[in-house]
Amino acid sequence: MESGRSSESPEVPKKGKSKTPRKPKDSILKQKSPAEFFADNKNIAGFDNPGKCLYTTVRELVENALDSAESISELPVVEITIEEIGRSKFNSMIGLADHERRDEALYDDFETAKAREKRLAKEARVLEIQAKNAALGKKVKDPAATKAAKGREASYYRVTCKDNGRGMPHDDIPNMFGRVLSGTKYGLKQTRGKFGLGAKMALIWSKMSTGLPIEITSSMNSQNYTSFCRLDIDIHKNVPHIHIHEKGENKERWHGAEIQIVIEGNWTTYRSKILHYMRQMAVITPYAQFLFQFVSDSPEKNVTIRFTRRTDIMPSVPLETKYHPSAVDILLIKRLITETSKQTLLQFLQHEFVNIGKSHAERLIGEMGPDFSPKMSVKSLTPQQIVRIHQLFRQAKFDDPSGDILSPAGEYNLRLGIIKELHPDMVATFSGSAQVFEGHPFIVEAGVSVGGKDVKQGLNVFRFANRIPLLFEQGADVVTRTAMKRINWNSYKINQTQDKIGVFVSIVSTKIPFKGTGKEYIGDDISEIASAVKTAIQQCCNQLKSKIVKRIHAREQQERKRNLSKYIPSATAAIYDLLKQTTIVHASKKRRFRDDIADLLKQVSVNSLTKDTFREKLAQHVEKVDYEMGLEYATQTGVNEEPREDIYIESLDEDKKSFVDLQSPIFVFRLYH
Repeated sequence: MESGRSSESPEVPKKGKSKTPRKPKDSILKQKSPAEFFADNKNIAGFDNPGKCLYTTVRELVENALDSAESISELPVVEITIEEIGRSKFNSMIGLADHERRDEALYDDFETAKAREKRLAKEARVLEIQAKNAALGKKVKDPAATKAAKGREASYYRVTCKDNGRGMPHDDIPNMFGRVLSGTKYGLKQTRGKFGLGAKMALIWSKMSTGLPIEITSSMNSQNYTSFCRLDIDIHKNVPHIHIHEKGENKERWHGAEIQIVIEGNWTTYRSKILHYMRQMAVITPYAQFLFQFVSDSPEKNVTIRFTRRTDIMPSVPLETKYHPSAVDILLIKRLITETSKQTLLQFLQHEFVNIGKSHAERLIGEMGPDFSPKMSVKSLTPQQIVRIHQLFRQAKFDDPSGDILSPAGEYNLRLGIIKELHPDMVATFSGSAQVFEGHPFIVEAGVSVGGKDVKQGLNVFRFANRIPLLFEQGADVVTRTAMKRINWNSYKINQTQDKIGVFVSIVSTKIPFKGTGKEYIGDDISEIASAVKTAIQQCCNQLKSKIVKRIHAREQQERKRNLSKYIPSATAAIYDLLKQTTIVHASKKRRFRDDIADLLKQVSVNSLTKDTFREKLAQHVEKVDYEMGLEYATQTGVNEEPREDIYIESLDEDKKSFVDLQSPIFVFRLYH
């Protein structure tokens, strides 16, 4: 029977058809170094694509150079050079021989015969349409640029930045460049950097894109030698890999740093961004001198721009401060307890936080509860007690932190920078007082200009955070939204669409509330900052309004004078003809006139008074009326409209260095003695 055979010889399953689930491997706990994390997430630090990487590298090097010079109160001189490196030159640098293509079809930019035929046919149709339009007299559009062939061939650039700053200690150079999250800028103070990565991220990108090391030459003011270091970074271990680290002779007593790095980039797509960055940096730091160069094998692509220094008045150096109680969290309190040298809770509150005096600290400890006492060891605090301290910090009232630790550009420097780079018809600036958000002080400075060169019609917004330009994600920024939506420009006699308006806003703080992973804009959700930005722009607009009203009055006055002058010839002819006819009546003695009129008619009859005389007298009368009306306006408005003369003051000799500066927000009076 079939059933019997089936039971005696069971069916054997076929190989490969088993549905038994595979046993998962045990997961292994892995760990990433900080360098490896940023290499995997380079977009966080602004290294999204080759073009952005080139821009961010330039920005990081320039900002480090400015910080270094300002830290020793040296007027910054920064030279930045981008040298384009062809593929053959790059291959020779890394010891790789050039290789000709053998199989073209393997490559991404290969174009088949059919695709080429289709492209040429399309181009021929476009040319035919343009020829017809030209024959009909229609406007011919410029032919669109031929779409670049699809390909991923890299472009390489050597970026060099040289400054006259502090320089770096010889032994610290490897760790300053080859160890991520190590540096001198950590601490609570106003800093230019966004992440504290500096040139380290550029080195990581260099290792990822070219494999070439970074080269650093440095010397400090007191050193008679220069330090040279060539290194790269071990990304997995987050340690520097040193190729050369040696000392050389410093005959010229130079101090500063020169950094050279080769990276993949894209100058073509980010050329305008890099040049805009340099121009805006020249606006916010008019006391610095920049030399920017782009060098290529093609001379027509070369660029050389010098941004000259306009003033030698530098902002003060920002000071490091302690944390405000309302700005700390539980983790930060624990870290401060670990790092403090103070023994008791009373000493800890007094010395590790701002605006907590002895009596205030004693009151806070009394409010914490019976488990706390002024003399208890701060190291013995339990996690629950730390939470209680944090809760009280969030609820208690404290004085606002001082803004004296901040270093704004200054109204004087901002005004000079705008005038130097934009040459506007008029400009107004304003610097607000220090305000506070979430326990951090901040200062908003603003400038508004009208007219100028290389300025587009409408609103042109320039944003700065801790004295560095912000070029990306402009639409979401608090400054852009305020300028676009919250300012009624018409009420200040400014045409938002027709006038060339420059809006400059600089915000400095110990903590800039950036939004987004790239930290490219300041959010619109902090009411204190939004209100301060609006007030600063409005103050500038109020200053401009008075200037614009005066200009409008002067224009109306000129128009009135022009209209009166236009009728002088006609009025002269009419009056003279009337007088001529009247002289005939007077000569016939049919009518007698007063003596003065008779005398006038006699002068006309003997040609003592001519048309030219009447025309000259009327022109003088128009001038007199125009002057009297202008004088009356000046008297009413308190404006002195007297003629002005340019005064040229001879420059002093270089050896006359002794002077005293008397500073105001918008000018500096320097008294030499």
